[in-house]
Amino acid sequence: MNERTDYEIGQAVKSKAGRDKGRILFVIGIADENYIFVADGDMRRIDKPKMKKVKHLVKLSTFSYELAKRIKNGDKINNAFLRRELEKLGLRS
Repeated sequence: MNERTDYEIGQAVKSKAGRDKGRILFVIGIADENYIFVADGDMRRIDKPKMKKVKHLVKLSTFSYELAKRIKNGDKINNAFLRRELEKLGLRS
């Protein structure tokens, strides 16, 4: 696998470019090998995720298995859930 396609749903990433620079977000969808959809439940809401180029993201070692499971099962996810997951994983104060 090359660097551009090894993002997974539920992966925590840090934005290194754009208006959301420095923010921690979750991968909630993969468009293709160059673009993924990210949201954090705050600035980037689940109903309007940001499509970002993977070259503008830094992959973190943190992963939300609960988020990945819910997305794969088609379960309902809300913004509060994303914020709680970020807090639970120590990525948000």
